[in-house]
Amino acid sequence: MKKNIIITSLFLSTVIFAQNKGLVANSQSPYSKLQSVGLEEVKWTNGFWKEQFDVETKNTLPYMWDLYHNDSISHAYKNFEIAAGVSKGTFKGPSFHDGDFYKIFEGMAATYAVTKDKKLDAEMDKAIALFAKVQRKDGYIHTPVLIDERWGTLGPEEVKKQLGFEKYNMGHLMTAACIHYRATGKTNFLEIAKGVADYLYDFYKKASPELARNAICPSHYMGIVEMYRTTKNPKYLELANNLIDIRGMTNDGTDDNQDRIPFRQQTTAMGHAVRANYLYAGVADLYAETGEKKLLDNLESIWDDVTYRKMYITGACGSLYDGVSPDGTSYDPTVVQKIHQAYGRPFQLPNATAHTETCANIGNVLWNWRMLQITGDAKYADIVELALYNSVLSGMDLEGEKFLYNNPLNVSNDLPFHQRWGNEREGYIALSNCCAPNVTRTVAEVGNYAYNISKEGLYVNLYGSNNLKTKSLNGEEIEVEQQTNYPWDGKISLKIVKASKDLQNFFLRIPGWSQNASVSVNNAKINDKIVSGTYLKLNQKWKKGDVIELNLPMPVELMEANPLVEEVKNQIAVKRGPLVYCLESDQLPAKTSVNDIILNVNSKFTTNRFTLNNRNLVSIDAEAVINSNNSWNKTLYKPLSSKDATAVPVKLIPYFAWGNKGKGEMTVWMSH
Repeated sequence: MKKNIIITSLFLSTVIFAQNKGLVANSQSPYSKLQSVGLEEVKWTNGFWKEQFDVETKNTLPYMWDLYHNDSISHAYKNFEIAAGVSKGTFKGPSFHDGDFYKIFEGMAATYAVTKDKKLDAEMDKAIALFAKVQRKDGYIHTPVLIDERWGTLGPEEVKKQLGFEKYNMGHLMTAACIHYRATGKTNFLEIAKGVADYLYDFYKKASPELARNAICPSHYMGIVEMYRTTKNPKYLELANNLIDIRGMTNDGTDDNQDRIPFRQQTTAMGHAVRANYLYAGVADLYAETGEKKLLDNLESIWDDVTYRKMYITGACGSLYDGVSPDGTSYDPTVVQKIHQAYGRPFQLPNATAHTETCANIGNVLWNWRMLQITGDAKYADIVELALYNSVLSGMDLEGEKFLYNNPLNVSNDLPFHQRWGNEREGYIALSNCCAPNVTRTVAEVGNYAYNISKEGLYVNLYGSNNLKTKSLNGEEIEVEQQTNYPWDGKISLKIVKASKDLQNFFLRIPGWSQNASVSVNNAKINDKIVSGTYLKLNQKWKKGDVIELNLPMPVELMEANPLVEEVKNQIAVKRGPLVYCLESDQLPAKTSVNDIILNVNSKFTTNRFTLNNRNLVSIDAEAVINSNNSWNKTLYKPLSSKDATAVPVKLIPYFAWGNKGKGEMTVWMSH
């Protein structure tokens, strides 16, 4: 046994060659235009993301780590102990509990890459040792089944249990193990992940199409490609291809699970938004390795469908709690397909009942990030930024210890029904806490989205004060200091601290929301045409001390929706820079609803700095009116009246910060 371990370790050490150490190790991906910088190569120094990273390291990560070890609340870690034989008991919690813990672990590994906190390293090693005890000899690891196996309670329902997020959990294990390897250089978790990947390879070689479709949420698509990139084992790329091939090959596939038809026939987004976005991200990973044109063609068609017809102004995805697939079957009500937490029809974007699960919005980031890598097109970075600042960060409170499952765009006290998931953040969302671990790992990893390297030069994707220390593709050192108060201010400075001889080009993302951007180099204005929604190429021989200055004016913008979005027809939303703003009821006179407000579009719209829960924010002050006759008691329709309208000042705050002052109403869209 020891001999086998030594051989495996030697295999890993020889096969895993010099590569980048980012979230996606795509330095050798033949169809990836951009390459990740290392997890440890970007450090936030001050401003917005430094504040958020501090909340992550001081509050969110330790809170989540302790929570998932507390078996009186979350049974996740306890399930591993029971499966390992360390203690007796039965499985408790949702079937995706394992995956939730792996996500927190991934966040810890990404944080360790930056902080090198020895305590984090020790905690991870302790958890890895437990995972090793849990893992079956054939590489299988899924505590609901293994607990039953160990304690003799496994019956013929094993196949049924495999339908319960088994592959989802394994996918997050593989991803977390790759991140851990890149952050620490250790192979102890990667060895476990290799066993999982080998198990999946063997499983899918033998499985019937019916059994093979049991992947409820396909995180393992991303995970297995990352294992291929990390180990260069060709079996894993073969498996990734097979995972796409088998989709839609059964008679009982559903739109809800994106397998009613094969992926290569899919051109629009359908079904469960988390599962869909994870699938699209995994397919983008596969394209980066194979270059199969059909995969990219379909992804681009689906992206158009989402971005132009099915995505919220906040970058959120998945409008429906429950519904019926419009395409899956005939009208026959006995066979019509149910869909849930899903993309609806084009332009079907309700606000108060928006599902918009935090995990779906994170999935939108994961998918668009991968699309950016393979194309270099700034439109994908725009969506990454939009979702991160709005519908991802809204998934937790400003102090980082309470979380939302769904992210509505309107909260109204008078709605006469109760939805399954509430509109108040909670420390633990019973049976649906998957989003809290997901936002935990995402915030830890935002720094890796900030830059890319390519053979052409350095791409600057996200703006925030940070230090970048990386290497060109030829191994020469590059060091850049970025200073900015973005997203509150559009002035950005990039100082070259160390330039490589082969670095000729800087590519600055000019956000799609921006207008009249200007750029100077060493105080000399660049006269090249600057186009919003593209990367501006700056070409010269760079030297130490050079300074690039980008100025992105940030006027307040009033946004309207396509008139086919019935829910917000003749309403407006307020946006400034990458941030969507909202109105909360605590800013209004007593007994006034946010739905009674008519925003004055001729307001001055002044910005003001303020502090909320120790976070530095910027509000937008405006004017609005309220009609005195605003009662709708036992009234569905009434004549329009503007009599006795009262002018009131209103203070709009960034959408991600709503709900941090106690229970109340909120709206993004307002009448005008």
